[in-house]
Amino acid sequence: MKIGEYDIGVCSWSLKQTDMASLFAVIQDQLKLSHCQLALGEICNRGEEGIEEIKRLAEGVTLTAGMVGFEGENYATIEKIKQTGGYVPDELWESRKQLTLKAADFAVELGIKMLSTHVGFVPRPNDPNYDSIISRITELSKPLADLGIELLMETGQEPANELLQFLHDLHCKTFGVNFDPANMLLYGSGDPIEAITTLGRHIRHVHIKDAVRSARPGIDWGEEVPFGDGQVPHAAFLSTLKTVGYSGPLVIEREAGDDRIGDVGVAIQTLRTL
Repeated sequence: MKIGEYDIGVCSWSLKQTDMASLFAVIQDQLKLSHCQLALGEICNRGEEGIEEIKRLAEGVTLTAGMVGFEGENYATIEKIKQTGGYVPDELWESRKQLTLKAADFAVELGIKMLSTHVGFVPRPNDPNYDSIISRITELSKPLADLGIELLMETGQEPANELLQFLHDLHCKTFGVNFDPANMLLYGSGDPIEAITTLGRHIRHVHIKDAVRSARPGIDWGEEVPFGDGQVPHAAFLSTLKTVGYSGPLVIEREAGDDRIGDVGVAIQTLRTL
């Protein structure tokens, strides 16, 4: 499906299907979409058998990117995920690095060129742990680049100006941003429209998601809502993406609610009206 100049897709984990056959049936037959960002965790666990099944079932679907998440990440509160998220915890760095490398190998077999993840809360440059996360991302990005894979970090945890400084300090051309406007509101890290302008050319993949801020931004979670019902300025969001030259897919992500498929349909209709 194309709306305007953009290919429209959906995140596989948003649909909460229990098997791959059902997943791709919903994507193609029910939602009438032909683009998908694919969670690679289950596929990594199943090995080559999982790869062959995906190749068969995903015929006619473009896999826009892969996604890798980590066991032990705790999203109960913002403070909990700050402690447990991504590549920040020292005791989990090695195992999470190996899982990322494994996911990248599977991405190559599926023809996927980008792999997204939450890298964790990036410390500020004056923090003694800042150089450590720079080193870890660099260590990951080099072997992924050799495979032809770009590593993408999700927005949300950091204000855009701090994230831009981090990207500059990395000096890594194959590391970029998966931009999620709702995460800026959920984490209380800033205005998503200003963030697009700030991050500009570093944006390689975009999620379509919406939210409302909490009464205590940065302390309590905001609330995710169907795209079109929240505080993301929807028309400005799309026009600003165009202004900074983004021409990749718009991939719908829905991680809350009891009617995920219906909410994805709402997002598609909102995009059409915009």
